[in-house]
Amino acid sequence: CPFSVPGDPKVPVLYEVERTRTGKSFSVRSVKAIQHGKPIFTCQASFQLSQTSPVQHQFTMPTVPPPEELLTQEELIQKFLQNPNLAERYRKHLNKIQAEDVPIDIKPVNPPDVFCSEPQEPKQLFWVRARGYIGETDMKVHCCVAAYISDYAFLGTALLPHRQYHIKFMVSLDHSMWFHAPFRADHWMLYECESPWAGGCRGLVQGRLWRRDGVLAVTCAQEGVIRVNQTPNQSKL
Repeated sequence: CPFSVPGDPKVPVLYEVERTRTGKSFSVRSVKAIQHGKPIFTCQASFQLSQTSPVQHQFTMPTVPPPEELLTQEELIQKFLQNPNLAERYRKHLNKIQAEDVPIDIKPVNPPDVFCSEPQEPKQLFWVRARGYIGETDMKVHCCVAAYISDYAFLGTALLPHRQYHIKFMVSLDHSMWFHAPFRADHWMLYECESPWAGGCRGLVQGRLWRRDGVLAVTCAQEGVIRVNQTPNQSKL
């Protein structure tokens, strides 16, 4: 799903759907979202009838502490804000994050130290779930919610080896998802994110959403624009 230009939340969106292919097992639809006469978003969706096959395998889910043993992102930020030595500009940044009304529960497995700007391996692990109750509804609803969840902090994985730089601009160019098994977006899932490459003002990230029982439910990939100041940041203290 590539993005063309920023959307306008005050203007209705016109969706043009093209029946690209309709087969016996697989069908493809292409969607163009239009505002002010210009495409702001394009999407290609592939659908398959449920089929069985002896050809099955998956990676192994990482071994991590359960979500019940970890702090939420809000609790972690609160701990950082209690440090009297935190520089004011970083205090404002954390307060801004805290004020965002994000409808996702997030529990980082290995949260980066906000006081450290040392390069880190471009990998992250989060327990994530939608806030509230969705229930046993149409699986497409859970897929839509998972698409929203998958975009949160995803591209930021590519910045972990470059934490000494201040971000000027970061936006998604395209976002792809493959749905493998049924899941509940309002149940805890482990989001495994990694960035195999960054360069030329672009970053590539890959992600896997695991059910708690170890089943790989969703695979994601995203490329985005990343622009930073050329001068490294100073200490957060």
